Amino acid sequence: MARPTIQDLAVKADVSVATVNRVLSGKNNVRRGTMEVVLQAAADIGFYGVGSIKDRIAASIESFEFSILLMQSNRHFYRNLATELQRAADDVEGCNVKLNIHHINNLSPNNVADHILKHGVGFDGFAISSAHHPLIIESIEKVAATQTPVFALVSPLVANCPIGFIGLDNWKVGRTAAWAFHKMCKEPGKIGALVGSHRYRNQELNETGFRSYFREYNDNFTLLEPHYTYETNAIGHEATEKVLTENPDLKGLFISGGGMAGVLDAVKRAKLADDFVAVGYELTEVTKNALLENTLTMVISHPLREVAQQTIKSLINANKSDGLARDQTFMLPFQIHTSENI
Repeated sequence: MARPTIQDLAVKADVSVATVNRVLSGKNNVRRGTMEVVLQAAADIGFYGVGSIKDRIAASIESFEFSILLMQSNRHFYRNLATELQRAADDVEGCNVKLNIHHINNLSPNNVADHILKHGVGFDGFAISSAHHPLIIESIEKVAATQTPVFALVSPLVANCPIGFIGLDNWKVGRTAAWAFHKMCKEPGKIGALVGSHRYRNQELNETGFRSYFREYNDNFTLLEPHYTYETNAIGHEATEKVLTENPDLKGLFISGGGMAGVLDAVKRAKLADDFVAVGYELTEVTKNALLENTLTMVISHPLREVAQQTIKSLINANKSDGLARDQTFMLPFQIHTSENI
């Protein structure tokens, strides 16, 4: 049989000969969908240029390389977020996305600022979860000055440059936690709060919303000043023991921040009353077990898969919009977990 011709391929693919010629020559004005139809037709009729068409399609696919900077690798939440980010990148259709995910174990401002400059420059986009500090913001501004789109994850950041945000409405998170205490505590009393650090704007907003609710709806509760965990288990354990020892009549505890394993260990060891209410932040292996053991009453958490998908989508869109989509805010609906729905 005669070797299939370009005209045979055009007939099989139901396109013009000119379109086939543009596909074979690598012209950029052919839709990828059309190129794939031509490729399938070429394979069906045994056209000699199948390999060339595949190369043209591969060359037409956009590619992006993004850098992601997350907090400590030993924290379940950030390990889980890293996994979901990689999955979201792998699932993108129509372009290739490469992720460079790094964790910062030393959270001192100087170290975080150095990591931002090291891992933020030279990529198509940069996303970071970090505390708010002048040194950190200065480094982010330097990254943004290279025309790199920057997005804050989980905790908002504010700088003299466009920074997008992907996370929760943290003021609403705090009010929801307060609502839980209001409705679940059998009688009003003292409520304690544990915060990682007020340098994390999401935690600061959590506490603001928490206090706002009680001022509006029930002033019979006494809200104690927050204790800080500084995002570590050891300090979290110590801070929890302190607040429980100093307040034996405590009715509940709001845990907003890191050091969760240490906090929960102290709560468990204290052998509190069955009606003690504890509300935590983020669903991880640690908090899930605490819910099942009734150490925690409720957990409010990020929808990690949606956070990851929105992050990758936002970084891609920021590259395609000539900078118009670089400071967008995406507030995602948070999840509420109890022992009955995990």
